[in-house]
Amino acid sequence: LLLTLYLLFLTDLQMNAFTKFLFLFRNVSLLKDFIESEFFLIDGDSLFITCMWNKTLKKGQNLHFFYIVEQFLHNFNQKDARYVIVFFKDIENIFFNHPKLLSLRTALIQHLEHNTQVPIHTEFSSCLSPEWEIFLKESYPYFLIVSDEGITSRQTDYLNIFILHALQKKINVVLASGQETNMLRIFGYQVQPLYSHWKFFEQVCFSFPFYMILISLCENCLFMPLALLSIGKLFYFFVHQTMSLLRNMWPEGADIKSIVCSLSCSVVLKTYKNMIDGVETSEEPREGKEETLTLEEAADLCRMLCLSVAFLQLLPLSQRAKSRIIHCNWKKKLSPFIRMLKRCEFFILKEIKTISQWKVDFTFLPDLTDNLLWKNIAYYYEVENCTGIYHFDCNEGRKTYFTSSPLELSLDFRITCRSSIFFLLFYIIVVIANINFVSQFFQVHKPEIPKLGLIPLTSQFVEDYVGDTLGDLPFLSNVDPSIISLSKRKEFDERKHWHSNRPLDDDYRNTNFNNNANSKDSKKQREVQKLYHFYHVFGESLNGRHRSMRIVNQVTAPLPTKTSQQKKIKSKNPKDINIAVQLMKRVHMILGKYPQFMKERHRKKLAKCLKYLGFDNLAESLYSEVKNLVTEDISKYSVHMGAARFQLSYMGHYLFREERSDPDPRVHHFIPDTWQALINQVVGTVYSVFNKRRSKGGAICGVFTRDYRHDVMNSQILVTVPQCLEILLLSPHHQKWVKRIKYVIFDEVHCLGGEIGAEVWEHLLVMIRCPFLALSATISNPEYLTEWLASVKRYWQSFESMIDKSTSSKITLKGSKQNLSKTEKPSYRVRLVLYKERYNDLEKYVCSLKDDDFLISHYHPCAALTVNHIEKYGIPSDLGFSPRESIQLYDAMVQVWPEWPRDFEPEEFSCFKEKVVIMKTDSKKYEEELKKEIINWIHLDRDKVILHRIKYGRNASALKALAAQGIGYHHSSMQYKERQVVEMLFRLGYIKVVTATGSLALGINMPCKSVIFTEDSVFLDALNFRQMSGRAGRRGEDLIGNVFFYDIPLPKVQRLLKSNVPQLRGQFPLSISLVLRLMILVMKADDKEDAKAKVLSVLQHSMMSFNQPKMKHMLKVYFIFSLQFLVREGYLDQECIPRGFSGLAIHLHYHEPSNFVFISFLEKGLFHKLCQPMKLKGPKVFSENVMETLVLVLANLFGRRYLPSCVKRYKRTFSQSKVILNDLPKEFAAAAEEYNHKIENDFGSFLLIISELADMKKEYQLPLSEIDFSGEECRDSELVSHLMPGMENRTAVSPFACLSEITDQDLFNIDMIVLRTIDVHDKNAPYFWLKKFDRDGSRHHLNAYAFDFYKHGSMAALALDNGLNKGDAFAAIKDFGLLIQAIRISLAELCDDEQDDVVLAFGQLSDAYCKKIWGKEKEQSHRS
Repeated sequence: LLLTLYLLFLTDLQMNAFTKFLFLFRNVSLLKDFIESEFFLIDGDSLFITCMWNKTLKKGQNLHFFYIVEQFLHNFNQKDARYVIVFFKDIENIFFNHPKLLSLRTALIQHLEHNTQVPIHTEFSSCLSPEWEIFLKESYPYFLIVSDEGITSRQTDYLNIFILHALQKKINVVLASGQETNMLRIFGYQVQPLYSHWKFFEQVCFSFPFYMILISLCENCLFMPLALLSIGKLFYFFVHQTMSLLRNMWPEGADIKSIVCSLSCSVVLKTYKNMIDGVETSEEPREGKEETLTLEEAADLCRMLCLSVAFLQLLPLSQRAKSRIIHCNWKKKLSPFIRMLKRCEFFILKEIKTISQWKVDFTFLPDLTDNLLWKNIAYYYEVENCTGIYHFDCNEGRKTYFTSSPLELSLDFRITCRSSIFFLLFYIIVVIANINFVSQFFQVHKPEIPKLGLIPLTSQFVEDYVGDTLGDLPFLSNVDPSIISLSKRKEFDERKHWHSNRPLDDDYRNTNFNNNANSKDSKKQREVQKLYHFYHVFGESLNGRHRSMRIVNQVTAPLPTKTSQQKKIKSKNPKDINIAVQLMKRVHMILGKYPQFMKERHRKKLAKCLKYLGFDNLAESLYSEVKNLVTEDISKYSVHMGAARFQLSYMGHYLFREERSDPDPRVHHFIPDTWQALINQVVGTVYSVFNKRRSKGGAICGVFTRDYRHDVMNSQILVTVPQCLEILLLSPHHQKWVKRIKYVIFDEVHCLGGEIGAEVWEHLLVMIRCPFLALSATISNPEYLTEWLASVKRYWQSFESMIDKSTSSKITLKGSKQNLSKTEKPSYRVRLVLYKERYNDLEKYVCSLKDDDFLISHYHPCAALTVNHIEKYGIPSDLGFSPRESIQLYDAMVQVWPEWPRDFEPEEFSCFKEKVVIMKTDSKKYEEELKKEIINWIHLDRDKVILHRIKYGRNASALKALAAQGIGYHHSSMQYKERQVVEMLFRLGYIKVVTATGSLALGINMPCKSVIFTEDSVFLDALNFRQMSGRAGRRGEDLIGNVFFYDIPLPKVQRLLKSNVPQLRGQFPLSISLVLRLMILVMKADDKEDAKAKVLSVLQHSMMSFNQPKMKHMLKVYFIFSLQFLVREGYLDQECIPRGFSGLAIHLHYHEPSNFVFISFLEKGLFHKLCQPMKLKGPKVFSENVMETLVLVLANLFGRRYLPSCVKRYKRTFSQSKVILNDLPKEFAAAAEEYNHKIENDFGSFLLIISELADMKKEYQLPLSEIDFSGEECRDSELVSHLMPGMENRTAVSPFACLSEITDQDLFNIDMIVLRTIDVHDKNAPYFWLKKFDRDGSRHHLNAYAFDFYKHGSMAALALDNGLNKGDAFAAIKDFGLLIQAIRISLAELCDDEQDDVVLAFGQLSDAYCKKIWGKEKEQSHRS
């Protein structure tokens, strides 16, 4: 009955809980910029399961399995991730009926413990144990990587409840499956804990005893057959007995491989003999006359196992990777015996762990056995060597097959059944019985990657860039059929239609353009006036509403609000310290601001004031006779502390900041401010600060974004985003405008290491030739960035020098006597300016509840630091203290070490001693010296106008209603105007409180008094914490900013505070679309020399290849094969001149490779075949079926949002949506397959060529443990040569993957098999995945969000059914609608016939989709 209830409960759990929570998984970047703060957990059994199910792995290939595990972990290590692996004890019992998995799991745990530095925990019994609860509370991981499916049904149940338990503990969960990686990031499916998770777990799981039943299933193995329990005891007895004898034989120790092989064969043969003699130890009951192994056959099987192990010890991985591929399986009758061997391995490994005084070498634990090699040997003796006897000479056998290791002592291929432990002596005569071990052999032939010859290209630019590489590559002759068959289409110009003279607009011209300023329509001119007036108001809000106000009275640093209990406590010191603070403020003001007006009577008065406060030394420094001025008892006025301590403790935020007063000669009436920072609201600032007078037709400021542009070409200042600036720089016909650029400011340049668009930032920095300013507050290796930028500038300096010499020589040849116009030579020096100060100090507070009382506690930054952290990472460079916190730190240090020399006593510190006015810089020096002293300690002891903007907004009424109450909200899915209104009203003081997401993190000028972080989130990383907390403290209004943490665990707060700023790393800089864009610029630019220089700067100076010659060579080869693809597909001719649909391809370059697949559909006429109108007369109208099919195709191409692979396992009904997108129609799918075949050929050849760049020394090492499997190959053995002939092509495949019979033909079918040291990922090949599979072979389906919205048009249903929040859903649908519009415009420009069916169909679809998004007001409201 309990079991029935248990099964019903688990069924309900899967059908309700998991189907409800499943679609909350989002694909996110797991490792952000501040990786140190992102400590996370990996469930060891989930890691084990995920790697076991890897579709590249053949069963029994242990070494390949360990390579997959280490590669998985090494991928995190390369990105400086911090993690802990946890194996629960109870899970071991779940595997007891699966001995092969049990032994491998045990070996994995011991390998991680003995051979790696990975922190691993095995002391927890289960996820319900009290110890586990304490560990979670103390460490509070960033997330937990766990599998949602186990190898057995009980393990799946356990993992599912484990996931709910983690969510109930407010820990983010990441699925072990479905992870993808590139050079900088790892992406995975993550779900964030919600209140519903906690409620379900508390109310449902703990209201029944079923969870305890599941635990008991793990702990007690209720369903484990008695035979398994008895055989386990018998194995344990034999292993223990034999281990003792082996220790006597090898007292000095042995390697793990020899021990396991010797003991397993001995113990299993003894057990098998007892079984044959009638002892009841079989694992499975016999049914009838089931065929079993004889003892002689079992002995032969063990002989061949020992021989295969000997090969593992002798042969290097390079030779084993050449093993022949034979497709045969073990006979069914061998299965029980092999299971016994594996069970014995498990007991041996467990027993070894208990022995402490015997030296065991665990180095080659990952390579205990090789099942394919074992089968290969068996196949040889059974099929190929039919004589049944194979003799080895004793000495030759030792020399050829075995090393001088203890294994020799255990090898005897003569079975002596009378022996008690079945040890095998080392003289070698292999007697093979009439064996019948393997099933029928069959061979599978894989199509080889063709060795493509390259099409000759006649381009001087190509020769200049890759000429040194082309000489090593094979080329086709001009009479080759593949060259003759190249279509001879007319030259294609970027602005011309591919078969007519109609201009084709680029991305710049396709952007919505506001031309109202040049219109004669009074209404449109009025709109322009409103816009400029709004910019002025907006700019005024940026400058602050109290610019002219001076702070004259502000209380001391606000202490936390007193609780009800605290209010009952009477203060022991009735003095109002604020009086002393205000007095010292005036002393500071007089001495700091007006020292030139001081007279003796003034000094007397100030000295007397200081005397009253108890600052005798300062008083005497002002007036030596001060003691004669004060005769009465003034002790009641004293603050009872030194002047320096008082100023740091109570006046830290009032200390004078050093301010510049030297004018900037470049800008009149402008004094530069040391604290001034650039912001993204430049437009408003420009219109509010600078003179509005401009030349005829000119503008002060222009804007260019993806959605909107105005005054781009005629403005003095252009505000744009990186992607749009790149469009202009790469456009051949805008190079005159590009040359006019005088200065570029890059804000938030740390986006070079971001998830999206990092390569665009890199392209811009290498292409610009003018001076620039790059700003960031979150880069830990600015020297590296400076060095890279300096190398780029040296390139441009060399180019300019060459151009100058060329120009001079031409003038000389012409005999011109005209003097060249003198122009100022540009500077090519790149200077690094480091500034570590901020105007406002930040103090942190932790909010909590205790005994129904709300507590706010000050949290000192040093409380987040530990000795280990400082030893490993140091003190973060941006971890600052307020002056008060510096004094607190000093007091704590004195308390810890009373005998510590008082060099840092505030009154004796050199910067404070007898100083009446302590400056902020003085306190910073004190802070830095204290930090150095801490590090020394550790080294010593290692222990109305506005609201009009949202008149047509989707949420206008809600925003207005909240704003009337002083409340606002801010998130990325709001319309730009809505966010703008909230920002302005907050800056102007109408809105007092704003709730926000990370949308305020980058570049938003919204300073406030306090920032409160409420609840934890996967998006609350150290980068967002620094950016958001930087909003605290309004310049000119607040002298200190407050940061509060509410409902965030203390370990998370500590990691946020102590994490260091990230380093910049380069990533793969090229794509086929980018190569096409670069070639268009080179071939079509008006100034070809300048364009050529720009393109070479992009190609030669990527950050990834900086100081990396091999990487530069690899990028050249990638460039060559990209050109070959473009030529074969007709986007370039042999002279590299653009033609065909190259213009359309670059318009859709954001969506590579879908842009090339879309064009292939268009060229094959598939869209014309699909888009057949319903009527031939009158306006053409297309059926709903045509529209739906068109949306389906576009969604498969451009709406590629993948769902977790586990979606299919849980049935769920949806209100209106399909959720899972249907596959492409057959004809479209066939065309996509044809495209993929071309990619396989082109880039397969690319991978084969660049494999020569691999570091083969590292390729023969495990990635994490670095265990080396290289060595000298065996050349003088016929058997080895026969078994490992190396007939298959395995050039670009990891040698570890070769052990599972993986060859070069599998390169595009499987991930993680390419040589790992060439730094090429599957994302670098423009392969279009029709069906995307995970590493375990499970399919990831595409989400049907774009198709679903077209069907029902309901944003609420879309968000509910697809697990999206409404903001993300709207953003995704909006992007898809913009894409349809872009395709519609491009096709209309490319086609002469306005009545073309495809053009009209896309027009109808665009109108329909836009109407569903925006409703009837689509024309103006969403574009203005």
